Amino acid sequence: MPVFDFHVRLAPRPGAVDRLLSTLDECKIDRAAVAAGGTIDLRRLSRQLVEGGHVETDADNEAVLAAATASGGRLVPFWFANPHRPAAEYADSGPRFRGLEISPAVHGVPLTDPRTAGLVAVAERLRHPVYVVCITRPGCEVADLVSLAREHPGVRFVLGHSGVGNIDYHAVDLIAPVPTIWFETSGGYSGVLRDAIDTLGAHRVLFGSEFPLQHPDVELAKYRAAGVGPREWEMTGWTNAINLLETP
Repeated sequence: MPVFDFHVRLAPRPGAVDRLLSTLDECKIDRAAVAAGGTIDLRRLSRQLVEGGHVETDADNEAVLAAATASGGRLVPFWFANPHRPAAEYADSGPRFRGLEISPAVHGVPLTDPRTAGLVAVAERLRHPVYVVCITRPGCEVADLVSLAREHPGVRFVLGHSGVGNIDYHAVDLIAPVPTIWFETSGGYSGVLRDAIDTLGAHRVLFGSEFPLQHPDVELAKYRAAGVGPREWEMTGWTNAINLLETP
């Protein structure tokens, strides 16, 4: 059965592409959605999550696109937006990408901000899914993603990293009534994964690893520990990703 990892990052360092592809080979992962890494130092990011703050650094989206192009379709490129820059930059480059990532954790721009709405409007025109990293900060929480999704019913959103923290059952409950939000499971506990499948249905859950921060083997083990059945795995580990990335 083929496997799709819905969230990996390409680190901005020599050999990163080879390391990514060799890891996918090792873990028997056929395809992956990839966004730029290295936009912020991880120690600074961890401090920002606790104390607040942001960076205005641009992601190296062109490096992601080059790697995806060279991969022959194995890597699917996402544009990592910097909301401090005009949405027109995404509009101009977006047709070469397959999705959009917005991260208040990195850039500090709330989901309630007009700059975010501008990016989402572009994603809707491009028919891109929008991957969102939520945090516990006003305007950046899962409830704010729910509001954003309701304001843009034509956009398919993905809540990344199992919500906020590793025990976010509440996020599952919040997104349950909104069928245009999918749940990507990197980072969360196996119990949250199991609950997401049971509550949302396997058709709204996506396997992801957040490599290189997390090795895909760890996330694959989580799926086994959660007792994910063959049909559930087929959907969460392949079919849902393919369907999301197909232009409606």
